Amino acid sequence: MNATLAEEISRLSPAEKLLLVEELWDDIAKASNAIEPPAWHDQALAEDAARYAADPSPGDSWASVKRRITGQA
Repeated sequence: MNATLAEEISRLSPAEKLLLVEELWDDIAKASNAIEPPAWHDQALAEDAARYAADPSPGDSWASVKRRITGQA
């Protein structure tokens, strides 16, 4: 990134930076076919699918996970 642009971005408020990120994301999404996901993404998805195929039992309930995350009994 050029220094002038980086300096201009640093002057933005947090709210303006979020708006900029949204604009950038929308612009990237318009050309989503121009970005190829890395090969390891396919490998990770295949590994997850294989694990699920080997044991399709459900995981923990949302209530159980939420208790673990929040530390509630």
